[in-house]
Amino acid sequence: MTGLLLLVASAQFLVVMMVAEAVAPDYSMHENAISDLGVIDETRLFFNASMFAIGLLNLFAGFFFYKVHGSRVLYAMFVLGGIGAMGAAAIPLDSPIGIHGLFAFVAFFFINLEAITCVRLTKGPLKVMSLLAGATGIVFLVMMILVDSNAVDVSGSIGHGGTERLIAYPALLWMVAFGGNLLGDATSKRQTVA
Repeated sequence: MTGLLLLVASAQFLVVMMVAEAVAPDYSMHENAISDLGVIDETRLFFNASMFAIGLLNLFAGFFFYKVHGSRVLYAMFVLGGIGAMGAAAIPLDSPIGIHGLFAFVAFFFINLEAITCVRLTKGPLKVMSLLAGATGIVFLVMMILVDSNAVDVSGSIGHGGTERLIAYPALLWMVAFGGNLLGDATSKRQTVA
């Protein structure tokens, strides 16, 4: 169940994000934040619904994973990553409440930590991919903080939008790979038992 939820969560969000980027007028992957898709009239509804869904599915995936592995630390990361994504969807970038960025930070940080923490539960190339995906996301999250705080613009030629995507994409791709791996493990165990 964990594998299926992670795979569906990430795949639906990646597809919706790509479609929204194509639909949103004057949207630039170089300049615009991912969350800008949540405030543009043409993309607001389905983008925020998709972001809420990835958070909710991540939270449920963590619950089922906890039932198998019993790691409270890892479960907390899944829960916090899920709450961050759901909060960022419920309180869009243009909300007068002004805490969208906090929720987005929580989602980015903890979903990338999920990948790093799951290293001990993986083998072979997936172990390396988990570590690289999570570490890449964390490094670019620090870079984004520097850019957004006007401390120093380290985004270079990839721009603000590219920097943010290098926080999100590695974790999203990790979710697809890790989810697929868990599904494959479950299938091979069922076939061995049969």
